[in-house]
Amino acid sequence: MADKQDYYETLGLSKGAGADEIKKAYRQMAKKYHPDMNPGNAEAEQKFKEVNEAYAVLSDPDKKAQYDQYGHAAFDQTSGFGGGGFGGGGFGGGGDFDMGDIFSTFFGGGFGGGSRSQSRANAPIDGDDIGVRVILSFEEAVFGCKKEVTFARVEKCEDCSGSGAKKGTSPEKCTKCGGSGTVRVQQRTAFGVMQSTRACPDCGGTGRIIKTPCDNCRGKGYVRVNKKLEVTIPAGIDDGQRIALRGQGNEGRNGGSAGDLVIQVSVRPHPVFERDGYDIYCEVPITFAEAALGAKIKIPTLDGQMEYDIPEGTQTGTQFTIKQKGITAVNGRSKGNLYFTVVVETPKSLTEEQKKLLRAFADSCGEKNFTKKSGFFARFRKKEQ
Repeated sequence: MADKQDYYETLGLSKGAGADEIKKAYRQMAKKYHPDMNPGNAEAEQKFKEVNEAYAVLSDPDKKAQYDQYGHAAFDQTSGFGGGGFGGGGFGGGGDFDMGDIFSTFFGGGFGGGSRSQSRANAPIDGDDIGVRVILSFEEAVFGCKKEVTFARVEKCEDCSGSGAKKGTSPEKCTKCGGSGTVRVQQRTAFGVMQSTRACPDCGGTGRIIKTPCDNCRGKGYVRVNKKLEVTIPAGIDDGQRIALRGQGNEGRNGGSAGDLVIQVSVRPHPVFERDGYDIYCEVPITFAEAALGAKIKIPTLDGQMEYDIPEGTQTGTQFTIKQKGITAVNGRSKGNLYFTVVVETPKSLTEEQKKLLRAFADSCGEKNFTKKSGFFARFRKKEQ
């Protein structure tokens, strides 16, 4: 990993750069090295991959924090720091948990902690949701795609069918609580003898005693299993949106419903387009002659280039609208617009002949910016009067 370039240097940034700086730098670098801008250039293609790799880490707060502390070692599988990529872990702590933590909550208050009732030992308990994150390119989000996600799911042990007892044996009813999972406790206080109900200390509130635990699940009845699933990402999905796959989360207990697999979508910015809902925006450079005389120019769209007639006398910063050239809504019932703003480019490195012609053109106009009867200085003079 020693010869790998620093991610901040790859994006032309100094260490500790903020999210806005990172996003802006990525857009500039991605546009500069994009394969469409450098056809057949293998060096630019490699640089484009490096820029995307750097942005994938620095745009994610958790991964950025790991990288700032450990550098590339945070994502080197042989370094001891871990770093398993985007697909396998949960977000918000949903995917990385210890087996001891799973089952301590699993039998001592349900998957979600104390919010679920434990008044009955065999009450149904719903399984927790599992969160995973997928990162999409701009095009994948616009047109839809299929992604394979990996995640860890709590399932009923196949060896013991969820009983927790070794095959050929069965759990026995707890004699202390009579299988109810709770016991009554009396406590003497200043106000007299108080009586309360607590989880049975012998069976841990399950109402059952397992004398010969299952070797596979160690008496828990449930195991953690790594899963792979191909997910269809609908066209038009936006950054930050979620997809819930019902019943693909942790399995429930005692007949409770399984949780959901919740996929959080992150979308990389595009080097040309900005997105706002289902509308897209971009800037298109034009020459001084095209702006002054009007022209048929090429406009980038999601479907490729198209021609557009701009009128003569077009000023820099003028925005044009092309209806129905934006992003198709997820439900497919509507489509956004494409808005492009023209930027007039001032010519550089003029020849002497060109300069001569331009001066002649300027003289023929007979006005300068501060003598024109309309515009900024005209309004300024009017205000002074």
